Amino acid sequence: MKEFKKNKKAAALKYDPIKNGAPVLVAKGRGEFAEKILEIAKKENIPITQNDALADILDGLDIYQEIPPELYKAIANIFAFLYKLDDKISLR
Repeated sequence: MKEFKKNKKAAALKYDPIKNGAPVLVAKGRGEFAEKILEIAKKENIPITQNDALADILDGLDIYQEIPPELYKAIANIFAFLYKLDDKISLR
């Protein structure tokens, strides 16, 4: 269990179409810092999704870097899922 927590990764993206052409990486971390990112997201009711392969790729980006075009489809699918989830929750 400790090994899992040490290797855990988290990343946070923000998308503002007025300011940026693509989503921007605003936070990333491993281990305890990843736990802190997730804790803040939960506290702020920010949707969370798990994708280990994508987390590995995002870990290689710089903070405040727009995601590269190769990730557009993967990120768009995640954002679409989260928006649908948010709509379903709002309807309750």
